[in-house]
Amino acid sequence: MDPFSTLGISPKFDVDLQVAERAHRELSRALHPDRYASAPASERHSALVKAIEVNEAWRVVRDPIRRAEALLTLQGVRVDDKTAQGGLRSEFLMQMLELREALAEARVSRDLNAVRAMAADVETRAKRSEEELASGFATGQGAPLISVLAEMRFYGRFLDEVGAIEDDLTT
Repeated sequence: MDPFSTLGISPKFDVDLQVAERAHRELSRALHPDRYASAPASERHSALVKAIEVNEAWRVVRDPIRRAEALLTLQGVRVDDKTAQGGLRSEFLMQMLELREALAEARVSRDLNAVRAMAADVETRAKRSEEELASGFATGQGAPLISVLAEMRFYGRFLDEVGAIEDDLTT
């Protein structure tokens, strides 16, 4: 599935999310089951399938990692964890290992300030990576962006873990 064509927007990383969301809302409204209540079963089913595609397309487009994966796939670049992690620098992997160890220590010591400081640092790194992806896609790069995408995946998992720790420490 091409999420960009599903939503009727240009396939690019730097999408206008308001335009994409508006397209999603309009398509969702047009495909709403109430509009097909008296239609034949095949037409109802077809509208339901299309509505599911529209919702999935919106989930992909609004998430920078999934959007980058979709763009790379459209360019014919194979995107999977193994391929992406193969392009990671050992320096980056060591930094992430150290950050994860520090996060585990902060969790054990229940140091919410340290957890939040690490989260802010990783959010800044993730934002820089997102900007690098935007720049790379704008200049027509493809496969070289896989390592940046892999870094963003690491940042996303780290921030997910931070969220769980914050929930644990604040309850």
